[in-house]
Amino acid sequence: MRRLARDVLLMILATGISRVFGLGREVAVADRFGLTAAYDAFLIAFFLPHTLRQLFAEGALSVAFVPLYAEQRTSSEKDAHRFACNVISWLTLALPIVAGLGVLAAPLLVRVLAIGFSAEKLNLTVFIARIVFPFIILVGLSAVLMGILQAHRRFFAASLAPVWSNIGMILGAVVLAAAFPANPIMGLAVGLLVGGAGQILGQLPSLRAIGFRFRFVLFPVHPKVWCLLRRMAPAVLALAVTQINLLVDNQLASFLEDGGISALQYGMRLFQLPIGVLGVSVATALLPRFATAHATGDDAAFSDYFGSGLVASLFLLLPAMAGLLVVGPDLVRLLFEHGQFQAIDTARTTHVLMAYLVGLVPYGLVYVQTRASYALGRSGIPLIASTCAVAANVVLDLLLVGALQETGLALATAVAGVVNAAVLAFLLRRTVRLSRRRWREVGRTILGTLLVAAGALGSRWSVASLGHPAVSVVVPVVVGCAVYTAYAWWTGLWAGVGLGPRDVTPS
Repeated sequence: MRRLARDVLLMILATGISRVFGLGREVAVADRFGLTAAYDAFLIAFFLPHTLRQLFAEGALSVAFVPLYAEQRTSSEKDAHRFACNVISWLTLALPIVAGLGVLAAPLLVRVLAIGFSAEKLNLTVFIARIVFPFIILVGLSAVLMGILQAHRRFFAASLAPVWSNIGMILGAVVLAAAFPANPIMGLAVGLLVGGAGQILGQLPSLRAIGFRFRFVLFPVHPKVWCLLRRMAPAVLALAVTQINLLVDNQLASFLEDGGISALQYGMRLFQLPIGVLGVSVATALLPRFATAHATGDDAAFSDYFGSGLVASLFLLLPAMAGLLVVGPDLVRLLFEHGQFQAIDTARTTHVLMAYLVGLVPYGLVYVQTRASYALGRSGIPLIASTCAVAANVVLDLLLVGALQETGLALATAVAGVVNAAVLAFLLRRTVRLSRRRWREVGRTILGTLLVAAGALGSRWSVASLGHPAVSVVVPVVVGCAVYTAYAWWTGLWAGVGLGPRDVTPS
């Protein structure tokens, strides 16, 4: 197995561990808070720093920083470290200012995000927002550290970092909430900050292992910093356009009955599980390879990596989508229906999840397509695609929310992902193309997915009479995985998918 496949598998393992803790977090939060006004308030408050995190930290900063750092390593490891230190030093000055402005502007920002909230709910949201806004400082610095590790192909350590955020929120829901009997949701906010600090501390041993030593240096400004800012600008615009989707969703959901925003959150978490574990792992492992292939002028390697990424994403995400369509209702009931989470909440969350799944594969492909675009320096392409997707999302939001409530908002988001992937494919069609071999693998993957769906659905029906959600989840998943593994091995698909060309980046 080539190194790309190995790196993807390591990322899947690390991200899988993180997502397991993420599910544990959602289970703990669901048990403690259910679909309540307090959790709605927390989600809106967290949306503010989370949006900045998506825009500047793990979003534009990450996708722009990793290619530049990887390119710099091809000429000078020492200078690459100086570039990273320069970026971190400036962030330690800029991020506290951003957080402080956010704390001051929280009342205005919350009123824009949740215009349908009552006065009491708004006040609670503002109070929580002021507590969680410093999270952007922690996660912004963590994103650069993750980028350094990714460029050095320490994907396991980088992907494991978010575990600490999940642990912090579990601690907040289970332990710290009890310290705030009048307002238990405050425990969740404090736990978020604890987890953010853990993300930074958890990466330090791996950074020392690769020889990285931080040195505070503001001047002279490294030339690559200016290049980083230039590349970030269109990336921020593209991601900002995408965040409009969430802004519109939250504004419309704020007019729904209590729990609408929470139902979207729980459904989104399950929807993001396969994307985060599988889709993001493939795209992240490819990003430094894309960057170095482009920097060295190896167009053939670049195209081969792109084809590998798209086919590997389909190979992993199509059967995952089929499995979730079969076991989704039982999975929601198994994970969340206890404590404050009632049967009606299960039904609402299940409807949301089923709608989101329409966009699971397209969103996975978008990760690969956008990474390729940024590595090529063509950051305008994701901006165009995101703009088209947002237009589709806003129109569908307005058309569907009245009849379908939060399910309509989820369906609009899913269709927007389809639009995003389609526009990206159209704009990249002349740059990278799939070979005939890759198209054959796509066909075999689709056939294998149909077999997975048949096996999972048949086994689901066979155990339905037992009436226990754990059995109704575990048995179809085991059968589906066994069927797909046997099929992929028998057809040779397992050996062919996800293997790119020789690596062109130094380890």
